[in-house]
Amino acid sequence: MSSTKTVLVYGGSGALGKEIVKGFNGAGYRVMSVDLVANEEANLNVLVTLSQSWQEQSRKVNDDVTAGLSGDKLSAVICVAGGWAGGNAADESVVNNADLMWKQSVWTSLIAATIAAKHLGAGGIVVLTGAVPALGGTPGMIGYGMAKAAVHQLVLSLATKDSGLPDDSAAMAILPMTLDTPMNRKFMPAADTSTWTPLGKVSEYMVNWTENKERPVSGSLVQLVTVGGVTAVKMSDE
Repeated sequence: MSSTKTVLVYGGSGALGKEIVKGFNGAGYRVMSVDLVANEEANLNVLVTLSQSWQEQSRKVNDDVTAGLSGDKLSAVICVAGGWAGGNAADESVVNNADLMWKQSVWTSLIAATIAAKHLGAGGIVVLTGAVPALGGTPGMIGYGMAKAAVHQLVLSLATKDSGLPDDSAAMAILPMTLDTPMNRKFMPAADTSTWTPLGKVSEYMVNWTENKERPVSGSLVQLVTVGGVTAVKMSDE
């Protein structure tokens, strides 16, 4: 077995995923990326396709991760796959948008959880991606809110006894408001970016929590709050 610590990043080729892969590389970890396209900075890439069913994607990812680990354990499973789509109940596209949100956020999160159940090492961590708006009603983006609320519920389940995760592991979700991504800057050029959370800061949290530095308790829904360019964490019940 390898002595190198290994983490898995689901969504490792998105803007946030790339930054997290970069952060773990810099901290000396071996990184596995799961996404539609390869991340050249990852040590191993597991590729999925849009044509796969939930079951097919799960089998593909689990088989490839098992083969790539060769018996090693994971220090962290981090899922930052996702997307956004709007629409209220009167919108003709609401069902299609909800289906897309389910595939991008719920499929990936549950598959990540199954990987963690099989391969997470002692003291390991599972981090999924929720959303602050999904703590309440999301009338203008119903599918998005439903999917993210399901991710929140999954975290609460994973943090409960008999979830299938190792007994000493931890599960939590990050709940960003607005991430400072190139796409957000492109489509919201007049926005106040001092309230946007830098991707590097999220990556820093992921590495620190994996190393059990200021790690929130298992089951936490961790809001990432940025004010005046300074980011802090807030638990959803605070």
